[in-house]
Amino acid sequence: MTDFDITSTVEPWVVFTPHGSVAIQEQLALLESKGGSCYYFDSRGLLEEQGVHRSFAEALRFPGYYGRNWDALVDCLDDLCEEVTGGTGVVGVIQEADRLLELDYFPLFVSVLCQGADRANSSVDLDGFPLDRPAISEHFVFQFVDFDADKIRSLVEQPDLIVTQGEDFVTAALNPEEWH
Repeated sequence: MTDFDITSTVEPWVVFTPHGSVAIQEQLALLESKGGSCYYFDSRGLLEEQGVHRSFAEALRFPGYYGRNWDALVDCLDDLCEEVTGGTGVVGVIQEADRLLELDYFPLFVSVLCQGADRANSSVDLDGFPLDRPAISEHFVFQFVDFDADKIRSLVEQPDLIVTQGEDFVTAALNPEEWH
């Protein structure tokens, strides 16, 4: 039993699970059956900041003017085209995420993914005005070969995120006191 639904437009935006989690596999299959898309990222391509930008830009078909920085990543995650999302939703799956835990930018990377997903999953803009598009389900899943929930939680926790932990998962979403 999970406390999250990566096929919906509700938080949490980032989920950390053991590789092969049945709950995640079922939710990914459900999203795809509804017309949504799953994109898989090899963590070896994310070991440097520019690798993160290159991998996301290529897989999610960011526009040519993508600035290849964290703010631009948030903006592009908020504005994915229907071709990428299927008009329904998208999940980015980072495989063998164990490699990323010790990177200096790992907590920032998680926060950026939460920011982009929070905006994509909203039907209003940053000023609270209705958008001219529906909210798009957007989530990110980090899969671990050696899943250590306590370690992951300790590395992800920061003031701008709300982090929760279950027996076989950790989740992250934006802290509304900091972001809304």
